[in-house]
Amino acid sequence: MTNATSVQSLFNTIAPVYDRLNQVLSLGQHKIWKQMAVKWADPKPGSQALDLCCGSGDVALMLADRVGPFGTVYGVDFSFDLLDIARERAAKAKNGDRVQWIQADVLALPFDDSSMDCATMSYGLRNVTDIPQSLAELYRVLKPGSTFAILDMHRPSNPLVRGFQQWYLDNLVVPAAKQMGFTEEYAYIAPSLDRFPTGKEQVQLAQAAGFSQVVHYPIAEGTMGVLVGTK
Repeated sequence: MTNATSVQSLFNTIAPVYDRLNQVLSLGQHKIWKQMAVKWADPKPGSQALDLCCGSGDVALMLADRVGPFGTVYGVDFSFDLLDIARERAAKAKNGDRVQWIQADVLALPFDDSSMDCATMSYGLRNVTDIPQSLAELYRVLKPGSTFAILDMHRPSNPLVRGFQQWYLDNLVVPAAKQMGFTEEYAYIAPSLDRFPTGKEQVQLAQAAGFSQVVHYPIAEGTMGVLVGTK
C-alpha cells in the first residue's frame, strides 16, 4: 500500500467483511478500545466532531451519542464502499441523522481552518500515505483547545507479546480472511505494523505538527495504542 489509489482499492474490496474481520483481529475488543478513544477525544453536547477514516461508521455513531441532537459528526473515509455500509448502519440507528458521511482524502480535508471541536481516527493512521501531512491537516481543522484521539494497532516492544501477535495474525486472522476470500488483502497487516511509527515516534510527529500535551497510551499489552493530543 504505497499510494492513495491502492489504499482506496484495498478498503473498497474488504468493505463487505470489514466489521467481521475487525472482530477477529481484536479478539472481540475493538468496540471497547474505540469507546476509549471517543472518551479521550472528549466530545461534548453541541460539538462539531470529526471521525477520520470512519470505515463502517461505528465510531462516528459513538460520537453522535456524545454530541447530542444539537451537535454534528462528520464521518470521513476514502472508501466509497465502506461509506455505503456506514450509511446503511446510520439509517438503522436512532442517532444516525446526526452524522454527515463524506468521501474525502484525510490528507486534504474539505473543512475550514479551526472548525472542529474534537476528532477521532481508528485504524486509519497506519494506512495513510503521509502521516505527517495527515496530522498537519488534523491540526488545521481543529479549534484551539480541541483534542484528538487516534487508535491503531502497534508492534509491542515485549518480544513475547510480539511473537504472540505475529502468531495470531498468521494462524487466526489471515486464515479467517482466507475463508472469506481476502487472503492477500489481510496479509498486508504485518508489514504495515513493521513500518508504523512507535508510540514515542507518533508523539514526536504530533508535536511537530503543532499539537501540545501529546500522550501515547499503550493498551492490550502494547498491541494497540491511542495517541491523544490537544491543539
